[in-house]
Amino acid sequence: MKLKELLKDPTRPIFIAQKDGQVLGYCFCIHKQYAGDPVLADRKELYIDDLCVEESCRNMGIATALYRHVTEYAKNQGYGFLTLNVWAGNDNAQ
Repeated sequence: MKLKELLKDPTRPIFIAQKDGQVLGYCFCIHKQYAGDPVLADRKELYIDDLCVEESCRNMGIATALYRHVTEYAKNQGYGFLTLNVWAGNDNAQ
């Protein structure tokens, strides 16, 4: 999916961290709703698809700030679950 399409999709909220007009990091999310699934319990979930910080800006608390903002957004929008997967070996993210 192209970025232009993502920006128009209300089920895929995007958050950015910026300073002086420069994007320092971003968080792409996906709204997921499960209802009547034979395996999963009914639930409203916000899935963090991608959280990234510009390499030169890492270890400055930007990812933490983005995550906290997304957590508040999820609470305010009535999501019961917030999911973030981290690749094995990504020690800084873990």
